[in-house]
Amino acid sequence: MVYTLDGDGKIYVGESLNVAGRFRQHLDSADKRTLRSARVVVDETFNKSVCLDLESYLIRLFAGDGKFHVLNGNHGITDADYYGRLEYRRTFEEIFEELRRRGAFTRPIKEIENTDLFKLSPFKALTQDQAIAVDDILSGLFEDLEARQQSRIVIQGAPGTGKTVVGIFLMKLLMDIKSADVTAPPDSDSLLSEFFVAGYPELLENFHAALVVPQISLRKSIKNVFRKTPGLSPKQVLGPFEVGNSKERFSLLIVDEAHRLNQRAAQAAGPLNRKFTEINARLFGQDDVTLTQLDWIEAVSDHQIYLLDKDQAVRPADLSETTAVALVSDVRSRGRLYPLSSQMRVKAGDDYVGYVRDVLAGTADVPRPFEGYDLRFFDDVAQMQQTILDREAEHGLARLLAGFAWRWTGKHDPDARDVTVDGLALQWNTTDVDWVNSPTSIHEVGSIHTIQGYDLNYAGVIIGRDLRFDPSSGRIIFDRRHYHDPRGATNNRMLGITYSDDDILRFVRNIYAVLLTRGMRGTYVYVCDPALREHLRPWFSAISAD
Repeated sequence: MVYTLDGDGKIYVGESLNVAGRFRQHLDSADKRTLRSARVVVDETFNKSVCLDLESYLIRLFAGDGKFHVLNGNHGITDADYYGRLEYRRTFEEIFEELRRRGAFTRPIKEIENTDLFKLSPFKALTQDQAIAVDDILSGLFEDLEARQQSRIVIQGAPGTGKTVVGIFLMKLLMDIKSADVTAPPDSDSLLSEFFVAGYPELLENFHAALVVPQISLRKSIKNVFRKTPGLSPKQVLGPFEVGNSKERFSLLIVDEAHRLNQRAAQAAGPLNRKFTEINARLFGQDDVTLTQLDWIEAVSDHQIYLLDKDQAVRPADLSETTAVALVSDVRSRGRLYPLSSQMRVKAGDDYVGYVRDVLAGTADVPRPFEGYDLRFFDDVAQMQQTILDREAEHGLARLLAGFAWRWTGKHDPDARDVTVDGLALQWNTTDVDWVNSPTSIHEVGSIHTIQGYDLNYAGVIIGRDLRFDPSSGRIIFDRRHYHDPRGATNNRMLGITYSDDDILRFVRNIYAVLLTRGMRGTYVYVCDPALREHLRPWFSAISAD
């Protein structure tokens, strides 16, 4: 049977053949002594596999709901298949509704699954390639800790393969191992239980780890998740400048979206540029303009895990392709490169991301449909906006997105309608922090800087005139006149780099590839340039929207 124990704002979910005995054990433990309310789920058809699956299912939903702090570790979260799973899963929803009726949950499943607490939860069930990567990474990390040698690891994957999920999962897992009671090891059936026995927690004594997140918006969302997760703290989520200024040395830094680390360039503000100079001087004794935030990471930590996709670099100031390729080449030669391939975000499957990238690069072979995925091409942007509003009412998390092909004057005029398309005047995102969850976001247009790293159910993507189609060459080209990211096309005077239109085209293609892969259930496309519209129509017309 499966049970929950809660009290004092905390909850524990477990499964056992002997619940009375397990309750006595829990009440004897210091961390569960305050749990006084019990609920037990009994079904005469339950076997071990069903109970483990239901336990994992409830843990994930409790973490996403946010009413309780979940006391479970994440090493037991499973996603295994078993006989009759589909039928049992239908009963799980009935169990959830009964628990909700009795006050265990505060909102329905659909709303929970749309929250950042759920999407960025350390209690996510890992895919097979994620689980293999985590197991191998831990084995190598502990070998290096025991040998007292430094290490660097790269986890590489396209959008939607769950790089951020793996990074958060690893942070929780390592903190749980560090505090594990080796006299009471977890169930041997538990995933990754081998690391909760004597020898491993001792290697994590005085272990200081943090998660580095370059994007401000995503960083705030992950801080909120860490705040609600026992064993984790929002202080463990840092920006690159915080790392560079830290007076502490880190045992491990896990770097999410490592491609968004900065190289030296004209920073967004004078104070940040001064910080770059000061951090370089403090860490390396001089302000060498060739040093990057990647160098800072490696200077202040013994071990690094980079979550990387070089094809998601979106600005010239991002880590250069040369640096990213060199990093991957180095870790590959050491056997520390872990690729992720299973698509977790987009229900169109693993091929969709590659398809989008190939279409934008002009290397796709033939148009193709994606069964079960709502992919549509629109000729009327107002109709696309209305369809997004309809999807928001049905499923939530439906948003309009656009490339940076319009100026953003909202800083000086909060009511500005900068994104004007065929007579429709729309407003850019009015906040750059946690925009997806802001109350006005459904009526606004999000940019790459507010959406990268987030999931949506439906994305309506406006491809602006920063991309055009040149019929004479048969190529998609970049139009600098319609590109308005203040740092998106800036030459790097410090490094003596001048960016051509083809150089910036790579970043702009990356931007649209990210926007077109945000929607889990569907993606809607509107193209401003007439020639590009006709060129892209057959590639994104799996479902007609005429």
